[in-house]
Amino acid sequence: MPTQPRITGTFIDEITHDIPSQNWAREEWRKEFELYTRIGIDTVIIIRAGYQNKCIFQAKTLPDLLPIYEDVGEVFYSLADEFNLKVFFGTYDSGFHWQRRTWWKEVEVNHAFLQEAVERYGHHQSFAGWYLSHETGKNDAHIIELFNHIGGRCKELKDVPVLISPYPQGAKQSGENALTLSESFDHWDRIFEATKGSFDLCAFQDGQVHYQELPAFVRGIADLGRKHGITLWSNLECFDRDMPIKFPPADWRYLRFKLETAAQVAEKIITFEFPHFMSPNSSYPAAHNLFERYSEFAGFPTH
Repeated sequence: MPTQPRITGTFIDEITHDIPSQNWAREEWRKEFELYTRIGIDTVIIIRAGYQNKCIFQAKTLPDLLPIYEDVGEVFYSLADEFNLKVFFGTYDSGFHWQRRTWWKEVEVNHAFLQEAVERYGHHQSFAGWYLSHETGKNDAHIIELFNHIGGRCKELKDVPVLISPYPQGAKQSGENALTLSESFDHWDRIFEATKGSFDLCAFQDGQVHYQELPAFVRGIADLGRKHGITLWSNLECFDRDMPIKFPPADWRYLRFKLETAAQVAEKIITFEFPHFMSPNSSYPAAHNLFERYSEFAGFPTH
């Protein structure tokens, strides 16, 4: 159902897989989380708690980790408790097993890791959901098995909503391997049918298809959500895929178009990701200006 064109949730990416670290510590995150209470953001999603040999805490279940000097997960959860924010915990991505189609090993390591995570953080009031960090654009890489086995385990450990954020396999990311919109809908119709009960929320990324295709894509996904009983959010990418570098903050004009398009069908609009690309606290000067433009549009005081 339609919503206001406002961002009410954001991913946070402290593993920094493909964007640079801002080197924030607790006080910088405190300033950021306090900002969220003033601009209507009530949800933060840890995009992945672990990736390859990186992790947000010293996990005993993950071998060969790089040195962990601070429990960043505890920073997130304790600050979210303080500021009354909801936190979704992102699962582990080996960056290896599932790409080699050894999906059962990806499941095994996640089962142990998630048990450890819920023992560490599950008592927090702010622990409000799970995020399945394995992203896909189509029915490939045993994504159905991964969603079913990892999403199901999340619900067994702590019965809170489970979120996925896939992407349309569009021309901006996949080039000659892009799917047509019709092909994408066929893939996701089959995935949704085969994964019922494994997740509750789906927020498609919006940056992989050309702008002129986006309205038709979101309408088609909305139809599939109604068909399969899935609550649809939208993942508004606030970085720019059109530039030859990875990744600058988005142009406000295009961000507004995507925001207003998403608001026609999504029950909630989240973004990847506010701290880097839209925050007045960001290391990117252009993010400060993007925040000013968004705040003017949304009617938030900027100072």
